[in-house]
Amino acid sequence: MELSLGAGAARVHILKGVSLEIAQGEAVGLVGPSGSGKSSLLMVLAGLERADSGRVTVAGQELTGLDEDALARFRGRHVGIVFQAFHLIPTMTAVENVAVPLELAGRNDAFERAAAELAAVGLGHRLDHYPAQLSGGEQQRVAVARALAPEPRILVADEPTGNLDETTGRQIMDLLFAAQARHGSTLVIVTHDPTLARRCDRTVRLRSGVIEPDAALAGTPA
Repeated sequence: MELSLGAGAARVHILKGVSLEIAQGEAVGLVGPSGSGKSSLLMVLAGLERADSGRVTVAGQELTGLDEDALARFRGRHVGIVFQAFHLIPTMTAVENVAVPLELAGRNDAFERAAAELAAVGLGHRLDHYPAQLSGGEQQRVAVARALAPEPRILVADEPTGNLDETTGRQIMDLLFAAQARHGSTLVIVTHDPTLARRCDRTVRLRSGVIEPDAALAGTPA
């Protein structure tokens, strides 16, 4: 699989001949220096970036030929995403933020489910608070709850602890690994933290858009 950005002389090859299998229920850490292509690979796996060539199959679905609407439906059904920058909607309360993907999926119990997921991450007492009224760690907990609420088969996280202090970051990762174990989800994490990477079942190291050869293929694709 290949991925490039830009055009003409400004075209940059981000991923080069990447071949990777991730087993269902596996926790994988994507590691490597800045600019190595970790986040780009994560975005391709989540259906947020389109590969230039090759095949991308996630949860049994070939993503390569899907249009934007179909990709959005696929993400809504199968993928939960946690970003470093939280990406909460500032004009919505915590429970409203978590309910958004559930409402888009047509769930009648969106707010009840959102409230239950916030309680599970320790924010049952902060349902009606807006993002600006929450600490960084609390905002990331809301983002985690939002990703987990639809019970996705695949959970991807891009430097989810990068904006947090060490203690809060550890708590966030405990939540992600606990949710993975509870739901049997596949977990893929981009991280610079070697301690976090060691908690994963396997680490995949990228350098200059290429997977280093010690990252063996594994099991049944997620």
